Amino acid sequence: MILQRDLSFHHELITDLFPNISAEEAWGKYKLSDTQLHFFEEFGYLSNVKLLEEDQILRLKAELAEIRDPVHPKHDLFYEFHSNESENPDQVLFHSLGHWRISPAFHDVLWNPRFIVPASQLLGTKAIRFWHDQLFCKPAHHGGVVAWHQDYSFWTRTGPMQHLTCWVALDHANSDNGCLNYIPGSHRWDLLDRTSLAGDMDGLEKFLSPEQKEQFGKKVAIEMPAGCGTFHHPLMVHESGL
Repeated sequence: MILQRDLSFHHELITDLFPNISAEEAWGKYKLSDTQLHFFEEFGYLSNVKLLEEDQILRLKAELAEIRDPVHPKHDLFYEFHSNESENPDQVLFHSLGHWRISPAFHDVLWNPRFIVPASQLLGTKAIRFWHDQLFCKPAHHGGVVAWHQDYSFWTRTGPMQHLTCWVALDHANSDNGCLNYIPGSHRWDLLDRTSLAGDMDGLEKFLSPEQKEQFGKKVAIEMPAGCGTFHHPLMVHESGL
């Protein structure tokens, strides 16, 4: 296969990183259980879904190290690229979009059957469409934050609201290094005003009702080993702290 400079023109696997198996075989191997589906419906998220093996993680990390370089020859293909999106220069939050156009491994993540099958189940359709990819990286000891927010507050140009976010850990994620935190059940809230993504962690609080503020006390830390992922509803209120 002759690869085009912009990998988004390739609508199939271009590496051997993920198995090229039939939809029937993938469905049999990777489908979620009824218990998992009910949990997602009740709480708005589903975590610790195995998505990547160790060799796949290492390949993604290697390509990430390459494309983070601002002088990468395909840098112009990023939709967004922020060496530090944090409002605090002492707390670094690397943030970019568009890796599937540049990196073969990140391109093929979209065809990973372990991702496609659960996404199809949770969306209720086998005809799923890709919206965008996104990377957040935090250096050890001085990483930035992703403030409390709802993903759909950034996607209101689309309707009806039929989105799903999948967050995958390339490193072990825990409360000490800034894992995701969810407010279970907040996917039933109305759309809140959008705040700065990498700014005040508590910026969303001024838009909450007393009942919602009380619910914040029931936040859940989503600790996961590398290679696992979490799916969540576009209205789910979540953050990724220090």
